[in-house]
Amino acid sequence: MSDDSDRDALIVAARRQADFAYAPYSGLKIGAALAFADGTVVIGANVENASYGLTLCAETVAVAKAMADGRRGGLEAVAVFVAGAAADTPPVMPCGRCRQVLHELAALGASDPLVWCANESDAVATRLSALLPQPFGPESLQRD
Repeated sequence: MSDDSDRDALIVAARRQADFAYAPYSGLKIGAALAFADGTVVIGANVENASYGLTLCAETVAVAKAMADGRRGGLEAVAVFVAGAAADTPPVMPCGRCRQVLHELAALGASDPLVWCANESDAVATRLSALLPQPFGPESLQRD
């Protein structure tokens, strides 16, 4: 992601995807867009479930789609857009599970993607490593 227009395009992709969210319980429609080094963008939307623990976050859906398409590494940036939050609510950050799932994909390419979290009025940029310091990864499973 080289400039502001790339950032804006990624946020727009996440915003459009939020329209496809299934969020009858929280009312928060969330879209995610993952940008890869080759220019590919993979999108996802949250899918809620009456059994709340089975809900899928937008970021997890997008990562699963990317992995199912054979993507391993090359993750440069992530945009997460939330619609339906109160007007004075700051942009929503990825939950802990999503941070972990994003880390696993990013680690496959040794990248530290920029994560843009946005709503109708604001966008906040943070590196994934700042959102998930001291991550648990494949190296954590190494045995002697």
